[in-house]
Amino acid sequence: MLKEAASFITYDLFKLGHGSRLADAVAFFIYDTAKIFLLLSVIIFVVSVIRSYFPPERTKKILSHKKEFIGNILAALLGIVTPFCSCSAVPLFIGFVEAGVPLGVTFSFLISSPMVNEVAVVLLWGLFGWKIAAIYMGTGLLVAIFSGFVIGKLRLEKWVEEYVYQIKTGGGQEVFKQAFRERLQYARWNTADILKRVWLFVIIAIGIGGFIHGYVPQDFLTHYAGNGNPFAVPIAVAIGVPLYSNAAGVIPIVYALMEKGLSMGTVLAFMMAVTALSLPEMIILRKVLKPRMLGVFVGIMTVTIIAVGYLFNAIL
Repeated sequence: MLKEAASFITYDLFKLGHGSRLADAVAFFIYDTAKIFLLLSVIIFVVSVIRSYFPPERTKKILSHKKEFIGNILAALLGIVTPFCSCSAVPLFIGFVEAGVPLGVTFSFLISSPMVNEVAVVLLWGLFGWKIAAIYMGTGLLVAIFSGFVIGKLRLEKWVEEYVYQIKTGGGQEVFKQAFRERLQYARWNTADILKRVWLFVIIAIGIGGFIHGYVPQDFLTHYAGNGNPFAVPIAVAIGVPLYSNAAGVIPIVYALMEKGLSMGTVLAFMMAVTALSLPEMIILRKVLKPRMLGVFVGIMTVTIIAVGYLFNAIL
């Protein structure tokens, strides 16, 4: 139905010629905009209801009372149903550090939350199928668990700004019990709030994806980041780091790049770099992490993401 509507608007209402680059770009934009916002609305609402059972204090309590490696796993899993983008995950990350949650565990959460959130998984499923969604989710969780575990073992707490540990948090507060109707009201509010915060990023990303789909020659992309270029994955990561988007925003671009012939590992590495290594996130993290700690985090993440990209280029 959505494809038929996009075709009707493109060819009947706008009178664009079949097969033209502009028509291809417009049809892509209309179809993906409708599909992505429909998916976003449904999934954010459902997950918001689930999220209402895991407020920050309860989450901190769960993570603080587990062995560290188990905490890494739990933190990565909790990241799936917590904040929607990297910059909104940072305040919770700070809260975990303040509450005394192990540093490596907090980093597992920080990596997983923007990279493997529920919206990314559902959109990947809708655009690429369940196998690709499962691959991305599995590798994202492994990156989060492994990176957090390594950071934890390095014992780098001294590279966190001292004032963070001096802040007192309400760790002993009881979680407020809500009626189910209140949880539904919260879910409606949270869905509208998230859509207000991300709609522009999504529209811009879909527009870029439409432009790539309609106008960018396949040879241009494959020349710089194609299968024959041994440096395709690092190039994709380097391009992704300066960009800022949440997973929902970057997926339309990834979709368009894959249609142009880029390999799965390269586009996965690009997506991970955009969602987990964005410059705004690094700027916010600098408020609580000393430069050495920030450098270690960026270095571990960069190496891990590049390794994932090469691995999947080799096996897919």
